Amino acid sequence: MIGQKAVFFLVREEILPEAIKKTIKVKDMLKRGEARTINEAVEKMELSRSAYYKYKDYVFPFYEASKEKIITLALLLEHKQGVLSKVLNTIAYDRGSVLTINQGIPLQGVANATISIETAELAIDLEALLDKVRMIEGVKRLEVLGQA
Repeated sequence: MIGQKAVFFLVREEILPEAIKKTIKVKDMLKRGEARTINEAVEKMELSRSAYYKYKDYVFPFYEASKEKIITLALLLEHKQGVLSKVLNTIAYDRGSVLTINQGIPLQGVANATISIETAELAIDLEALLDKVRMIEGVKRLEVLGQA
């Protein structure tokens, strides 16, 4: 790809072909030490070695693409004392660096908020952090607006 810029897409898992899904799982198994060799991992996933090698350098989970990036989150929060504080504490606990916070005036019991975080020092992967934030009582919606 000399002279060509790589183009990336954010695609939901359910539309990916099985070989790509399995390649991602093989890479994860190797990373977590659940398989010692590529042969062992592809065998467990019932994936051919050639398919693994074909896709391995081109597919990766969203959180890997988000390492050392700035992520902007859009949240819909209940207008209750401490909800925003719990969100910020959760991000800080897992070593996300909050760069900006914007919160609108609450209307009809909810407020929109946007938070930009730097992910370089995250102690957990981004998907796990987003799941933790979604579980906070009072967080009605969480979406990733973008990344830089």
